[in-house]
Parts: sequence; structure tokens; C-alpha cells
Amino acid sequence: MTNIAWMRGRRGFTLVEIMIVVAIIVLLAAVSIPGLLRARMNGNEAAAIASLKTVAWAATTYRSSNAAYPANMSDFSSVVPQYVDSVLGSGRKQGYLFNLTGEANSFNITAVPETPNATGVRTFFTDTSCVIRSSSNGTADVSSTPI
Repeated sequence: MTNIAWMRGRRGFTLVEIMIVVAIIVLLAAVSIPGLLRARMNGNEAAAIASLKTVAWAATTYRSSNAAYPANMSDFSSVVPQYVDSVLGSGRKQGYLFNLTGEANSFNITAVPETPNATGVRTFFTDTSCVIRSSSNGTADVSSTPI
């Protein structure tokens, strides 16, 4: 009987208790969300660098089988076997846009964030030398800092 009487007297949480819990949740979200977004951008940039290496390797391999480097990204997916997967062949992967321009004896590849400062901060560039270069302000090119 005393157990039932105790439960009847208990009405639930007070408004102050609920407000404290909500404040703690908001504080945790405010601290963790920027870190998660930075980690996502860093992951996108690392994936862009890896994709540039893949495309540069694929362009070099393509050149060994054909008379010239591929003219654009779609040249990779139009041959059998494909040199890159269909996602990268589309020119868009993990928040970055890839642009390949190729000629008979050279190629240039740029990777630009799809949404600057959201999917990535830096732009990347590589060419026939396969040295990957980056820039935090503007589009990376042959004069940008190597990474």
C-alpha cells in the first residue's frame, strides 16, 4: 500500500528539470556539430585527393592504350573495361566536382568543392606530372603549392 501511495504523490518532472535537460542537449549539439562538419569536410578533401590519384593513373593507363590522353571524364566510362567507376566517371564524387581536359600529350585535372566551405575548402589540381597541388583561395593550378 505504501508503494501505491508514493506513486500517486509523484506527478512527473518539474519544468525546471525539463529545461535543464533541454539546455544540456542544446549545449552538446552546439559543441559537437561543428566538429562533425569539419570532419566531414576533411573526409571529402581526402577522398578528392585519392580520386585525383585514381584519375591521373587512369589517364596514364588510357594513354598507353590509345593515341592520346582522354579528352574528358566521360572517355573513361565509354571504353571496356572502364578505367574508373561510374560515380567518379560522372565527374562528381563526395562533394567535389572533377574536370579533366586532355590532349595528345598532356592532361589537367581539377577538383573543386561542389558547395564551397560546406563540402570542402581547398581546390586540387594535377597534370601529367601527377603532382597534386592545392589552393585554399581560388582554383588550384600548376603554380599552386604541392601537397
